[in-house]
Amino acid sequence: MTLRNVYQAQARQVAALRSTAQPWRLLAGAALVLATVFALNLAIMQTLRSLAPGFARDIALANGGTPGSLLVLLTTFACITLAVALTVRLLHRRGLASVIGPAPRALRDFLRVLGALALLGVVLWVLPPWGTGLTLTPNLAPGLWLMLLPLSLAAVLIQTSAEEILFRGYLQQQLAARFANPLIWMVLPSVLFALGHYLPAQAGPNAWMIAAWSGMFGLLMADLTARAGNLGPAVAVHFANNLSSLLIVSLPDAMNGLSLYTVGFRMDDPDAIGRWLPVEFATMIVGWLAARLAIRR
Repeated sequence: MTLRNVYQAQARQVAALRSTAQPWRLLAGAALVLATVFALNLAIMQTLRSLAPGFARDIALANGGTPGSLLVLLTTFACITLAVALTVRLLHRRGLASVIGPAPRALRDFLRVLGALALLGVVLWVLPPWGTGLTLTPNLAPGLWLMLLPLSLAAVLIQTSAEEILFRGYLQQQLAARFANPLIWMVLPSVLFALGHYLPAQAGPNAWMIAAWSGMFGLLMADLTARAGNLGPAVAVHFANNLSSLLIVSLPDAMNGLSLYTVGFRMDDPDAIGRWLPVEFATMIVGWLAARLAIRR
């Protein structure tokens, strides 16, 4: 089966977008998204500084290390969704729903993939080898963690869906409407996604490995999106991944304000990250395969 046949769902989805797929529109759209996100985030922080200066200061300093700061940080990703909605309306004469895909099918695929990943998680937990070999340190008290869980889940869903709407939605669709070659519409957004996760200040010598993991993740999510013709599967995989890394077990140096446990090493620890990333790569591939099976029609 050729890639053209595999990705027929996306081909049908982007067929109507070709009239506004000029490169200048995409470049202008990317600039408008960046400017809108910057302006909205600036407005949010200015408002917080006016109404709650102490809390605003904590958000700036905590780097997601407290429940409140991480909830705010994740929720501000809604600015990306709003920016994409504005951009596609002004420059491409379509609505945000066209970026996400047909709502009933997107929701169905989201739930199917989420269920498959939950089943996969149970299987991986039950089968040997037992345990992860990680030293886990309690982070949030279980009672507080449970009380915050509804807000935490909503915040993670906002964050992950926003990234998928931008990278696998807007950018991938507009490139696919202009260029038939998957090397363009799959790779370019994935490279940008990887660059967004290149954090040398926090990750030190591990920055390139984490960016490479993110780039591979982006490619796999691009594949799922093109197969399904909607963002449901990619959002589900991204949501499950970040639920695990932000709410269950997180690194101790950043973005750990809502997690139940933290691991015993930092993001810039080359030995620990070097041992653990291959496991993460393998888990990512297995999760992608499970998602592919879940959306087979």
